[in-house]
Amino acid sequence: MGRAAALLAVAAALFAWYELAPDASPWSLWPSILLIALVLIPATFLLVWLALPLWREPWAHLAAAGGAIFGLTVLVGSLGFHNAANLGKVAFVTLLAWAFLTAFDRVSWVVLVALLIPWVDAYSVWKGPTKQITEGHEQVFGALSIVFLAPGGGYARLGLPDVAFFALFLAASVRFDLRPRATWIGLSAGLALTMILATWWDVSGLPALPGLSLGFLVPNADLLWRRLRGPGFFTEGSDRSAAA
Repeated sequence: MGRAAALLAVAAALFAWYELAPDASPWSLWPSILLIALVLIPATFLLVWLALPLWREPWAHLAAAGGAIFGLTVLVGSLGFHNAANLGKVAFVTLLAWAFLTAFDRVSWVVLVALLIPWVDAYSVWKGPTKQITEGHEQVFGALSIVFLAPGGGYARLGLPDVAFFALFLAASVRFDLRPRATWIGLSAGLALTMILATWWDVSGLPALPGLSLGFLVPNADLLWRRLRGPGFFTEGSDRSAAA
């Protein structure tokens, strides 16, 4: 009950912030970016942490709940309640990512994904579909991303696949008995660093999945290495359910 109450409190605080932020006095670039990277990103993904026990639900329940929230998100967004829709996107993508996690019955599969997706994401952001969408189809990118609002209306966006992989890696750290708390910190730090570097290097965007992959692999490196050297890394499944 305490976890549910905390989740509702954080969601309400984020909603209130996004309602009030556009009318506040504008902040300059770096204070806005640091607020987004060090406060709003962790606060948003604190919702994923607080909802983490739900990953153990059957995949059909997760998929059905995610689909229902998707429909509600589209509805409230079409009615102009964009801040509510923003939180709805986090919820339905997280639930669908956890439903997808049920297909990963070995930790080696998660590691393989973590090693491969940075390269796919980098290509997509710099030369592939993501670059085309962000540069030529702003409305599409807006629909396929969540927004972090700074005072005065400044903002940064994060793609929904990045939200999905955050949720996937975090739940995997619980399922395979790794380090959930350290993983959450690593994933949040990876996103924050990506946001800061994109601003520092003055580029329109950087791929976020390399930071997320490192945020999963680095805090769990010794545990994963031990399992890699063991006989069951590629052949034995695991369905651990350590408390988050």
